[in-house]
Amino acid sequence: MRRRWMVAVLAAGLVGTMVGVAISAADFGTQRDDLLRSESNLLFGVQGALKSSSTVSADPDAASADARKLVTLAKGLTAHVVTQGEAAPNVDMIALWPNDVHPTHLIFCNEQEETDPGVQRLDLATGDVTTIVTGTVDCDPAHVTPWGTVIFGEEAGGGATGGRVYEMIDPLHTTGVSLDRSTGTFSGGQGASNIVARPALGRNSFEGIGVLPTGVTYVGDENRPSSGTPGGAYFKFVPSVLRNPGAGPIANLSQSPLASGSVFGLRLGKRGTPPGTDYGQGTEFGMGTWVPLPAGPDPDLRAATASLKLTGYYRPEDLSFDERALAQGMVRFCGNDTGNESEDHLWGNTVCISDGTVAQAGANTATPEVQLFVQGNPQFAMMDNIAYQPGRGNWVIHEDGSSSVTGRNNDLWDCLPDGRDDDTLSDGCIRVGTINDLGPTGAPNEGDPAEWTGGVFDASGKHLYVSIQHNMTGFGVILDITGWK
Repeated sequence: MRRRWMVAVLAAGLVGTMVGVAISAADFGTQRDDLLRSESNLLFGVQGALKSSSTVSADPDAASADARKLVTLAKGLTAHVVTQGEAAPNVDMIALWPNDVHPTHLIFCNEQEETDPGVQRLDLATGDVTTIVTGTVDCDPAHVTPWGTVIFGEEAGGGATGGRVYEMIDPLHTTGVSLDRSTGTFSGGQGASNIVARPALGRNSFEGIGVLPTGVTYVGDENRPSSGTPGGAYFKFVPSVLRNPGAGPIANLSQSPLASGSVFGLRLGKRGTPPGTDYGQGTEFGMGTWVPLPAGPDPDLRAATASLKLTGYYRPEDLSFDERALAQGMVRFCGNDTGNESEDHLWGNTVCISDGTVAQAGANTATPEVQLFVQGNPQFAMMDNIAYQPGRGNWVIHEDGSSSVTGRNNDLWDCLPDGRDDDTLSDGCIRVGTINDLGPTGAPNEGDPAEWTGGVFDASGKHLYVSIQHNMTGFGVILDITGWK
């Protein structure tokens, strides 16, 4: 018995030496963080994590000559400049065209006003950038659908003039088109008939959008609570006719499942008389119900949040599907809620929403459930965009905080999925990138540093295309970060 005990002790000591962590009760949380960093190659595919954020700005002239100066990356990762100075200055979400296996182009939103480029494409072979659409307001999300079209949306609030989702076919032969927001129609340029508005999805401040192969679509409303309002809710669009998940690309926009359907809003709280009466403030996690919105041609999702007493979150931002769950026929996606770090020290969080099987999601027979995945903190504040990493199943979360509060630059975090432990949380996150751009000094934008945004992995999980938005150069900057093992 004594010999076995001694062997166990020696083995435990060897493991402790191998990971370089001496276990004690003094500060177990710090030791946990050290262990994550020491095992970064195994867990995250990088050779070493960054222990802290950058607290300096790059030299503006040097950054203007080489956008790689804007970032510092974990050991093993390398930034390649995809574009610098060619794209519009506020590049946001990026879609890989025609797919994430062999992309030839990037199609992305520019988050500016009606007179600025709204959607652009970039030829990865040549670096040439072309404006597809002008006329959007705060274009933010951009995605390739499972049926071979591109959708893009506006982060422009609710109401009669709020944001819309638009759908485009044949984006490589659509150029210089103008949007009339009052009518939702497109004209001029080449291929104006290749784009249509999708009013069935409603009016909203669109950022997070996830589209299933059936056409079922999940969206969030980037809205904050104000004077007692609940904040932004999550919604589900169910097409009038579900698409066969195995069908090929469509030939005409009239064949899109987004042409017509019904919208449902998420309300948590199942306790009480069905579908549940235990909803309202304090019930932001757990199980709930998809509440149908009144039928209408152009529903105001934000207004429905209040009238249907939907569950509100603090500015829902980007969301991304759990592709491992989807491969097993299950629906789960994770999305960020920014919080408000500047005035309230509400650091933000990441939540994950499950909705049964793909078939149940389309039939609207599943019980949706929301659970916390990542809790924000002063070092990990104001989560914005999120990218699922194929292969590893990790989640890369983009930070968009205020340097006047945190005193540092924004970071790129890599988070593990939840393992077989008791909780529902990520098993740990490390910092894999930090920006070197604290933003302007003096009013009105002091404390508004550059931010990571729009990150998307290719199918291999080894290329992360990401924008450095609001950066000091005034250029649109897209980087391709490689080196993931």
